[in-house]
Amino acid sequence: MEIERINENTVKFYISYYDLEDRGFEREEIWYNRERSEQLFWQMMDEVNYKEDFTVEGPLWIQVQAMDKGLEFVVTKAQVSKDGENIELPTEDGETVDVPVDKKIENMLEDKYGKSHDQSEELEEDNLSIIVRFHDFEDVIQLSHYFAAFTGSAQDSLYHYDESYYLYMEFSHELLDDDVQEDFISQVLEFADDTDVTIHLLDEYGKKIFETDTFAQVRSYFPVEV
Repeated sequence: MEIERINENTVKFYISYYDLEDRGFEREEIWYNRERSEQLFWQMMDEVNYKEDFTVEGPLWIQVQAMDKGLEFVVTKAQVSKDGENIELPTEDGETVDVPVDKKIENMLEDKYGKSHDQSEELEEDNLSIIVRFHDFEDVIQLSHYFAAFTGSAQDSLYHYDESYYLYMEFSHELLDDDVQEDFISQVLEFADDTDVTIHLLDEYGKKIFETDTFAQVRSYFPVEV
């Protein structure tokens, strides 16, 4: 799950359908089973609170945007005015916007963050991306030779962060279909572990070793010994 802290009162996070199913949920039940959808939401909020110290107090404004490869959530903490007739929604400049309690959340968040997708609209084509963690650089070397015939149908970068190596990969849905992507990911996970570390954290705090063509560059520095 990728988490982005917008400000003190707002957080945005994204969960892929791959991650969602890995947690034991199905796509359909998120839309049609309220109990399961709430269970997933609060599970993710626990993770957001743990990583971003985003404590839930009072009412929340929630926007859910369905994308081709997953779901994006925007959650903003708000409070009810003293007269009980308005919701006070914090803005980026520290001020508040009063919204009637009967105004739909979707309308408010459209004003603030832009119009969300309606289920009848065409879903946005969003590439699938993953980040995996290697305990030892030797595993990176082995993986690079395992995929010696890799043709570059994905964008990839290698980082070093917190005494571990992280590989970011983003797959092009135009070049690889879903089955090929999932098969590729399962093979990568034979050498590495799935992780909740986000690309934003790696870009800000990690050291980028290779910006692109990771497998080819690793093989050039560590060729197969004959």
